[in-house]
Amino acid sequence: MGRMGRRARPVLASLGPVALDRAGPEPLHRQLYRALRQAVVDGRLRPGERLPPSRALAAEWGLSRNTVVTAYDTLLAEGYVTGRVGAGTFVATALPDVPPEGAPRRFDTRRGVGLSRRGAALAEAPSVARDPLDRPFSLGTPDLNAFPFALWGQLLGRSWRVGGRGLAADPDPLGHPPLREAIAGYLRAVRAVRCDAEQVVIVSGAQQGLALVAQLLLDPGDAAWVENPGWPGNRAALLGAGARLVPVPVDAEGIDVAEGVRRGDGARLALVTPSHQFPLGVTMSLGRRLQLLDWAAARDAWIVEDDYDSEFRYAGPPLAALQGLDGAGRVVYVGSFSKVMFPALRLGYVVVPPDLVESVRAARRHFDGGTSVVPQAALHRFVAEGHLASHLRAMRALYAGKRAALLDALGREFAGFGKAEAGEAGMHVLLRLPDGCSDRALAERAARVGLTAPPLSGYGVDGAGGNGLVLGFAAHGVEALERAVRELAGVAGGRPDPIRGPAPSPSRPSPRRPPARPVGAG
Repeated sequence: MGRMGRRARPVLASLGPVALDRAGPEPLHRQLYRALRQAVVDGRLRPGERLPPSRALAAEWGLSRNTVVTAYDTLLAEGYVTGRVGAGTFVATALPDVPPEGAPRRFDTRRGVGLSRRGAALAEAPSVARDPLDRPFSLGTPDLNAFPFALWGQLLGRSWRVGGRGLAADPDPLGHPPLREAIAGYLRAVRAVRCDAEQVVIVSGAQQGLALVAQLLLDPGDAAWVENPGWPGNRAALLGAGARLVPVPVDAEGIDVAEGVRRGDGARLALVTPSHQFPLGVTMSLGRRLQLLDWAAARDAWIVEDDYDSEFRYAGPPLAALQGLDGAGRVVYVGSFSKVMFPALRLGYVVVPPDLVESVRAARRHFDGGTSVVPQAALHRFVAEGHLASHLRAMRALYAGKRAALLDALGREFAGFGKAEAGEAGMHVLLRLPDGCSDRALAERAARVGLTAPPLSGYGVDGAGGNGLVLGFAAHGVEALERAVRELAGVAGGRPDPIRGPAPSPSRPSPRRPPARPVGAG
């Protein structure tokens, strides 16, 4: 019989050490039975695993074979194992309903016992799970079909062959020097960031970079401005450092600095997304940028600039980073390759003022010692050989077409009902909803038909940000996006109020369907 036709061999269970009291009053076969039974109940012996043959187990533990056979027979009679002639003894796939007498209770891990105040705040902070790639409108996920994975594999192999033992040594806590040099050159040319390689710190994704910066710059109880609405991960990074969050509203010009001063003038730090605010998509005006920089310089405060997806800009000239305007050394710049390449890469960077470099180096030694060098070496080649610039040009053109198609489809299907908005950059658009429609209710209905459409109100504190849906477009093709918009419109139009009962399964609307009515409207 060919290799594909052979039946897979069952996994042989590993029992590990078992304590048997050979001088005690209890027979050895009962001790062995109880030990095996507890291993099954605890999950150390898993359903379907084959127990060692009785002769082998007896020889390994210095027992008579009859002792092992008696223990196996008792387990078999109680339903913890099954036996097949000629095949062996296996852990049962369906265990008895009644736990054995004396079995320990499982711990309830939901209580959060022992957490610090910071830990409890971090555990309770809202989070956004990574959306499944097969769900339309998933956020923050690039088009993985368009990434040159074959080239990436070649670069990984070449980096390892050339770097060899050098890549296996302890890494520089700040990152692979050639990659830091390449990133510094890229940022100077493309984002007008003022830096040299020594200021660039390689981290395991932007989220780690934000957490590192927060730990270094904030004491527990320090006030920190956060955009409202804003990305939950940014708030979580500050909460992890024990910060007291000060939500500051965002308008068409970006974060409202004057309102921030009114709410928390003594704040130690402001975390902002000036190039493409999430989720509203606005770009911070020059006036607001200068106002924010003046505030930080006057108060000896810090600004953390999260530049998460500014590479994908579709209108107007490229924008300079806020950091490039900073003359007082108060801006820390954070970027990532997760959206421009692929999420699992888990590589990002932080550009710190020169005075912070040695403090960051020491902190990295204490925290994790640095980021794996092997992917850094390949990324250095990807940047230095021009592959990143080429990839970004191709992705900007691809995403611009998807963005336009999504806006057109939303305009058709939601005419007279909602309003589609898109910033000049990024990988998502907004669908503003009328007051009579609950964005949370519509998001729940969309989820039932396989659509990811987070409610805009879910990104704000106290409902700030408005009423709408946040729709990503990068990960899906034009036809899939257009079909998803039709499905979303079908869910939104002519359904009963979700409070009064579940919506029926939506059918594809006809081209002549009237405009959608608000969810919850009469």
